[in-house]
Amino acid sequence: MKPIEAIIFDLGNTLLYFDGVWVDVLAEARRAALMTFHQVGIQVPMEPFLNVFRETLENNYVRREDDLIERNTASLLQDVLVELGYGDLQESVIDTARRAFYAVTQSHWLPEQDAVPTLKTLCQQGYRLGILSNAADDWDVQTLVDKAQVRPYMDFVLTSAAYGQRKPSPAIFHAALGNWNIPPERVAMVGDTRNADILGANQLGMLSVWITRRVTMPDKENDHIQPDVVINTLGELFQVIT
Repeated sequence: MKPIEAIIFDLGNTLLYFDGVWVDVLAEARRAALMTFHQVGIQVPMEPFLNVFRETLENNYVRREDDLIERNTASLLQDVLVELGYGDLQESVIDTARRAFYAVTQSHWLPEQDAVPTLKTLCQQGYRLGILSNAADDWDVQTLVDKAQVRPYMDFVLTSAAYGQRKPSPAIFHAALGNWNIPPERVAMVGDTRNADILGANQLGMLSVWITRRVTMPDKENDHIQPDVVINTLGELFQVIT
């Protein structure tokens, strides 16, 4: 194995963990978005909005896994409002709703205890670091990165929302690697999702590192996607990149 010079990290369930029940938190987030309309006197009907917004998000979760196209949350929210007859709302009103939605979910994303110490040591040892995250909202990810205080260690934070394509698309990996003049075989990709992080890294000849401490669901359908290395904590990285 050629020496590793740089490491790209996934964000959620890699550097951060989620401390809530996802379904319940999303329901609360949708209600928070709805309330922003009511607060400015726009009486978007509650049940239709909550149901259509939930269905739109769920349908998008399925569709984006198939075509790897990231449709941002603002456009999805606009689609919901158009369907309900509120397609003429100002962008600022929709943006307020979007931010209220993510304020709820952001309160449940917390940094892993070993995240900052590991990143700090890696930087001190001369490794170049970046983040590549699948997410439907770039502002959300950038906010989480700042909240977790990991930005000082990163050369870049690239999201699928900003780029338009999702991992494992080779294009978004090439875009991330374009921040450095380092060949793929000298770069490690660390993430928790085999069909995104590991597959994408394997396609480009990067060192694929599967971190499993937050992997709780059976993943038999992706057994054919094998990482180069499996770790349980970020601290174990030092043993596999040197």
